[in-house]
Amino acid sequence: MATLKEIMTGEVFTTTGEAPVAQVAASMLKGRFGSAVVMQGSWLGGIFTERDVLRAAASGADLTASPVSEWMTRDPVTADADMDADDATEVMMSNGFRHLPVVEGQTLIGIVSLRDILRTRIRRPQP
Repeated sequence: MATLKEIMTGEVFTTTGEAPVAQVAASMLKGRFGSAVVMQGSWLGGIFTERDVLRAAASGADLTASPVSEWMTRDPVTADADMDADDATEVMMSNGFRHLPVVEGQTLIGIVSLRDILRTRIRRPQP
């Protein structure tokens, strides 16, 4: 099985916690991103996903004023670039999420989704 370094997306959509939900959701839709990594300077502070957009919308909050920081998952689980894709799948499935930031030390270098992992499995012939 492939490592995350081989299948991750290196260009990660990032935002700040102060950005309004509506603005970030519009950017996610336009760029076809399933998540936004929330940065606090060079530190990974959270992750904001499609599910978070739905929760915020269902709350009745003013999404043009409500900051992403109110809805994001703080201190998200991360993975090392050398992690095997099967292990990453297990982490995501056991924790109930579909996006996993990839780091080297404390530096964000990419993101991998369940879709990325499935895509690699479909391309590979089964023994």
